[in-house]
Amino acid sequence: MKITAKSRYALRVLMDVAQSEGKSPRSIGHVAEAQSISEKFVSRIVIPLRRAGLLATVRGVNGGLRLARFPDKITLLDIVEAMDGPLALVHCLSRPGVCPKQGKCAAENAWGAANEALAASLRSITLADVVADQARISPGLRTEPDYCI
Repeated sequence: MKITAKSRYALRVLMDVAQSEGKSPRSIGHVAEAQSISEKFVSRIVIPLRRAGLLATVRGVNGGLRLARFPDKITLLDIVEAMDGPLALVHCLSRPGVCPKQGKCAAENAWGAANEALAASLRSITLADVVADQARISPGLRTEPDYCI
């Protein structure tokens, strides 16, 4: 399984906004420039993050993006699921009836255990953890980081 570019970039967008908390909201243009992502792609990322309750938008001249939750309440699992839907390593874990052996297969149980381990790991890492780690690795850096999961 690969984490999609949408999920990776969503983390970058949320990190950028989190690093600006307490200041004025971040415009999509500023986020796009700081993260070297096109404004169009940032705009497409913002929509599912807003629907998932991770980002809030502020209208007006001084509007922009703000976190909708505290960074320590946003997990990597929240981000991945907002962008790509429920976590499922194999189809039989997410779509009932996709396999005739569903419910009677040891492989399904094994994949289910692996899926839950990955979900637990992603659930244990918060946006606050990643922001703090970035500050530790590169104090003062906010432009063009490469966040790989």
